[in-house]
Amino acid sequence: MKKLIIIPAYNEQESIKKTVEDIMEKAPHFDYIVINDCSTDKTKEICETEEFNVIHLPVNLGIGGAVQTGYLYAARNGYDIAVQVDGDGQHDPQFLSKMADYMEAEHADMVIGSRFIDKEGFQSSGARRVGIKYFTMLIKLLTGTKITDPTSGLRMVNREIIEFFAEEYPKDYPEPESVVAILRRKKKVLEIPVIMRERSGGVSSISMKKSVYYMIKVSLAILIERIRK
Repeated sequence: MKKLIIIPAYNEQESIKKTVEDIMEKAPHFDYIVINDCSTDKTKEICETEEFNVIHLPVNLGIGGAVQTGYLYAARNGYDIAVQVDGDGQHDPQFLSKMADYMEAEHADMVIGSRFIDKEGFQSSGARRVGIKYFTMLIKLLTGTKITDPTSGLRMVNREIIEFFAEEYPKDYPEPESVVAILRRKKKVLEIPVIMRERSGGVSSISMKKSVYYMIKVSLAILIERIRK
């Protein structure tokens, strides 16, 4: 099976080299593609100097557009599995083979790496954990499925979902909304325990000032996605 790691990166000059090297060491049976989302720091130069597999976007599309570019690349190049690994170093690639085996054994359409099942490693800030629990309850209310880590970017999908996401993917804070989109289509979404690390560099796209907007926007997007025909 052809397996691809999608690495969205925006201003990740402090961590992108280590992230890719970690992937090559711990997940050698996966291909990878860095999606440089028009970074304004030295991310582009580092990728070119290190001769990483990379797509440089001409304009900044945001996390949703960057990840969708990766899914489009996966669809066009015949990949059977695609998994998102963020460029900030939080996701440990040692879990990717386990996720792929679990996906195949359970015939899942999406497998999410959750930090909240075994509650090991970095658990995010207290404020963010409150938001995560809120989205867990909202998704359970609307779909009947409990997702313990709905904001996790460490998500693996099969060929059918690759093709769907290549055509249709949320543009802004996409993780909870895209999970609901999959569940609404009666697809099988499972979680597996993983250990995440603290961001090794750069700044999160969700600042404290954006938190209220994030909660309202994503809640409305989930509700709209749930009632769509």
